[in-house]
Amino acid sequence: MESVAMISATVGRGGALAPSVSRGNNPRFFFDHWKDSINPSRKNNTSIRRGRSRFMSIEKGLTRARSAIREAARKRSYASFQEGDFLPMGSVYRNPFAFHQSLKEMEKRFRIWVYKEGEPPIFHHGPMNDIYSIEGQFLDELESGKSPFLAKDPNEANAFFLPVSVVNIVQYVYWPYTNYSRARLQNIVKDYIDLVSHRYPYWIKSRGADHFLLSCHDWAPDVSAAHPKLYENLIRALCNANSSEGFQPHRDVSVPEIKVPYGQFGPPCLNKTPNNRTILAFFAGGAHGPVRTQLFSHWRNKDNEIQVHEYLPKTQNYFSLMGQSMFCLCPSGYEVASPRIVESVHAGCVPVIISDNYVLPFSDVLDWTQFSVHVPVSMIPRIKEILKGISVEEYVEKQRKVVQVQRHFTLHRPAKRYDLLYMVMHSVWLRRLNLRLPPPWFA
Repeated sequence: MESVAMISATVGRGGALAPSVSRGNNPRFFFDHWKDSINPSRKNNTSIRRGRSRFMSIEKGLTRARSAIREAARKRSYASFQEGDFLPMGSVYRNPFAFHQSLKEMEKRFRIWVYKEGEPPIFHHGPMNDIYSIEGQFLDELESGKSPFLAKDPNEANAFFLPVSVVNIVQYVYWPYTNYSRARLQNIVKDYIDLVSHRYPYWIKSRGADHFLLSCHDWAPDVSAAHPKLYENLIRALCNANSSEGFQPHRDVSVPEIKVPYGQFGPPCLNKTPNNRTILAFFAGGAHGPVRTQLFSHWRNKDNEIQVHEYLPKTQNYFSLMGQSMFCLCPSGYEVASPRIVESVHAGCVPVIISDNYVLPFSDVLDWTQFSVHVPVSMIPRIKEILKGISVEEYVEKQRKVVQVQRHFTLHRPAKRYDLLYMVMHSVWLRRLNLRLPPPWFA
């Protein structure tokens, strides 16, 4: 995967800090439209100077953050280390020093304004449980008042969140489901952007490049399909991170899909040692989509070592079988993402990613080749051969690293440093950090 320019140099391995990416083709456009959006009768010179001063202060802070991350990567040191800190170490991280410093800078400088417009359940509320729960959990974390990243004043923010729930739009606007046209979904989100962009100058200032929307619903990528120019700079944080369907890793964020049971915060952690894992590979799930159809065709109930089931009998426990398995098969369903990847990590089971176009979560920071196996869809018939070809030593090392990254796929409320919500926040932070906006007013 091609990383963001800044990330490939600082959070990735080696290299010098590349120039930041301006996602707009014409930076002058930012100034012209910002200027036009201001009513001179309401804005005196003093307020203009204040606005410019705030803007320059924010951008200088981001410049200092880039410099500090670059320096940590160059010196290969944990510059801001304090006793008791968790330190990311080892080859599972693309650049652990840059990552550690980047997270420190994020805590110091990253502030997000959540637009107040809109009423629940379509806005400001999302699912807290089940397969799309990351959408509601992230939104609730930001709006709970406990997040250190929540800006109290939009003029102090360096990113802006659109609190739209695609899941709830589908649930409440489309019910009863007689028409699956995405037009209603697209119109609701566009109307919301129109509202906030006419009420405030922030969207116009950056053409949406410092704004983001997060959703785990399969339809979420379709939000931008009807109005591509409007969304060309928006950071889309999506579970359905399909590079063949318009997901752009330099701009968008891949969000892990996690199924949150009621009364819990995720799947159980089952860290059995490699010696206690007697099943070579395991999968159980519905026949959703062409990838799983191929998997079932070749392996369902056909091999004792490659255990592929559509549905388990009630006498067998899904998570227990994952905990007994060396490898857990994670094929795409109707879309590329699957909660099985997070479930595999929690079970200490090496995930086998069976997907051709899935941009994996946190790839800017984590080197997935160190703790997973990728099997192209065309190689499904050779899964057993591929897994058998992995030496005991390599498997033990991969399994150890799966356990090492568990903290990054664990949900806490409130969020904790380096956990799943922090990692999602960090992914958004990196894309904002990689953007340099021209000043809104010139002398």
